[in-house]
Amino acid sequence: MGRIHRLLEEHGRQGALALSDDRKELEVAFDFMSDEQSGVGFLFSGWCQAALPHRKQPDDQIWLIETEHLKLMVEPGSVATEEGVIRVGVPYGSRARLILLYLQTEAIKTNSREIELGRSLREWLQKLGVSIGGKSMKDVREQALRLSRCRMTFQIAKGNQTGFVNQNIVDTALFTNHDNGGLLETVKLSEGFFEQLKKHPVPLQESAIRAIANNSQALDIYCWLAYRLHVLPGDCQITWKALYAQFGRSYARLRKFRENFLESLKIALAVYPDARVTTTDTGVILHSSKPPVPQKTTPQIKPAKKQAL
Repeated sequence: MGRIHRLLEEHGRQGALALSDDRKELEVAFDFMSDEQSGVGFLFSGWCQAALPHRKQPDDQIWLIETEHLKLMVEPGSVATEEGVIRVGVPYGSRARLILLYLQTEAIKTNSREIELGRSLREWLQKLGVSIGGKSMKDVREQALRLSRCRMTFQIAKGNQTGFVNQNIVDTALFTNHDNGGLLETVKLSEGFFEQLKKHPVPLQESAIRAIANNSQALDIYCWLAYRLHVLPGDCQITWKALYAQFGRSYARLRKFRENFLESLKIALAVYPDARVTTTDTGVILHSSKPPVPQKTTPQIKPAKKQAL
């Protein structure tokens, strides 16, 4: 358990505030520790190693992340309008990440790539503390459209073998009416993506996601640590150059990335008390840690639904 969590346990919120210089980290840890709602989410392991952009990119720009073991390419999709075919750009920010997490969580829990929506997506976002209405709903609609139209390629290297996942994320659009946000009754994940998700799901605590739902970089770091730490055989040192390749695509300079990464790392660790991570001048050291979701608490996956032809 980290220092900030011990302070909260021993002194409570007000006492810890008097003893800590980082109010934001403490408030996030307090929200996480006082959250009594249980729940487990799931994310494809590829998304734990490479993520979407944090900010909006030019609509025709391809998003590319390259690390030692993985390459992610997201190509923007297109829509037909009265003015002709236009690019809608790649998804970005915390809302896109939350929608992706919701779709994958539901797919794993139901063992079906066909996901019933109705009001469920709205209710789930509200459960995470995301207000639905006005600009917030507009942002959700926009990211849903981008996710439904884009095409992604995961290239994963393991030993001397390389595998590809080259698919649209979903086979059907998320919204029937882009102007008023009407939801489809169902969304169907693409078959290739669904198969990879079933083979490589990473369990996450919904209470952790809820506490950092508006911080896209902290979400990325939390998911990465949830994927890496519990399988490490020993200490693993990662340089700033390697971290920059994985997490710094949105930053022009390594120095600025390093400053923001360290701040976001503290927020991610605030919702992962068992994570053991050391920062150094040359990078970070990951230490073998307990997973954020104990295996015995992971929900049982339902038998597969019969898929419509």
